[in-house]
Amino acid sequence: MFVVAGAAALVLPLVAWLLPGRPADLSLRPVGEKADHPPAAVAPKNPIKVALGMASKTRDFWLLFFSFFVCGASTNGYVGTHLIAMCFDYGMTPVQGISLLAAMGIFDLFGTTLSGWLSDRFNARILLFWYYGLRGLSLIYLPYAFGIDFFGLPLFAVFYGLDWIATVPPTVRLATDVYGKDSAPIVFGWVVAGHQLGAAFAALGGGMPRSSLGSSPSRR
Repeated sequence: MFVVAGAAALVLPLVAWLLPGRPADLSLRPVGEKADHPPAAVAPKNPIKVALGMASKTRDFWLLFFSFFVCGASTNGYVGTHLIAMCFDYGMTPVQGISLLAAMGIFDLFGTTLSGWLSDRFNARILLFWYYGLRGLSLIYLPYAFGIDFFGLPLFAVFYGLDWIATVPPTVRLATDVYGKDSAPIVFGWVVAGHQLGAAFAALGGGMPRSSLGSSPSRR
């Protein structure tokens, strides 16, 4: 964690120094500006004041924020953090647990790509309804999957992997539809903050009772 955080801290000054942020930085005109107008410097806008301030006053933002909170809790928080330890509690080796998580990542590539295709053609709200609903059912199934001889956990890995990041394309689509192409990237960035808060909540909420009370089947 500290290595990743340190690497990000080292990259930030380079990005601020080398990456142009506005058309005027490259002597270009903003898209849509008439050619007979000279390029004009655009005053930077505060993303908190403009995008977050505007979006936080709408119901759609909070629906997206808290739905992504659930997304982060169920993916990075519960499964991404605690699945390998859960496999170890049920007598599996760490390598078997990691292989299960890796298989989920492979199927996630197909699921997220398909979700992007579907988001361009169907109602994003309906897609999210099914994604979250099916994900909830798969998490209810997970504790019982350990008792099924061979197909229990592989079936969970395939099904949950397809749904792992499938919620991102329809969420981006909804943010774009509601807030427009200019504000949607910043608004979605704040929605992702809800995702990370949900992940932290689930990781901590599941880890504390596990460490203090224990949940290994051998202890029951």
